[in-house]
Amino acid sequence: MRIMNNPIHLDAVEKAFAHGLGRRKVLHGISLSVEPGEVFGFIGPNGAGKSTLINTIMGFIRADAGDVLIHGLPPYSPDSRRNLGYLPEGPRFYEKLTAAELLSFGGRASGVSKEQVRKAIDPLLDRLEILHVKNRPIGTYSKGMKQRIGLALAMIHDPATLILDEPMSGLDPIGRNLLKHIILDLKSAGKTVFFSTHILNDVETMCDRIGMIHKGNLLYCGEIKGFLENGFGFEECFVRRIQQAENN
Repeated sequence: MRIMNNPIHLDAVEKAFAHGLGRRKVLHGISLSVEPGEVFGFIGPNGAGKSTLINTIMGFIRADAGDVLIHGLPPYSPDSRRNLGYLPEGPRFYEKLTAAELLSFGGRASGVSKEQVRKAIDPLLDRLEILHVKNRPIGTYSKGMKQRIGLALAMIHDPATLILDEPMSGLDPIGRNLLKHIILDLKSAGKTVFFSTHILNDVETMCDRIGMIHKGNLLYCGEIKGFLENGFGFEECFVRRIQQAENN
């Protein structure tokens, strides 16, 4: 495993937050690596620690113990972000900006030249099927359209690695199908995609490998075929692993 070259590498990551008079641990020694050019699905029930781990990977919060590396660099290093695109769960924007203005700002803030950004905006919005609202204020967008502009913002600087937190949230079936094809296109272009989701069918059809977390513990990390067992379907195996963890 090429740790230094891997887009994402975690080694024994732990995190706790203040809780009452003490601290409550929410990540328990998480270790995993995401390899170049793969689609990695990160799954778990509500409250499992998915968003906390993603916030740690992004450098928004610091781990109490363990190592986090993005392309071999710590996440709070500005250089680690140059090839990283990020879509948060439920993205929020300055709603008086248009899509064109938002992407212009995002591209320039990522170090892309003004001319490169200008040339990238229309093809990207067209790819996401929201070119027709390019000059409309984002405040007039539906929830699904805001999700798409959030993805456009994550992609505007053509990063090598994308981290998407619940990217299917708020999308109708047409939007979900579009996003699935975009993720697979990114993979075909050699990009790395790490995404969390509750939609297990999307994970099964798109991902090379998965990680499953429950109560801050990594229950599984590997190929999907290793996750399946005894002829059970993906969702059944998901539930069984949680039940096994609860009984241990």
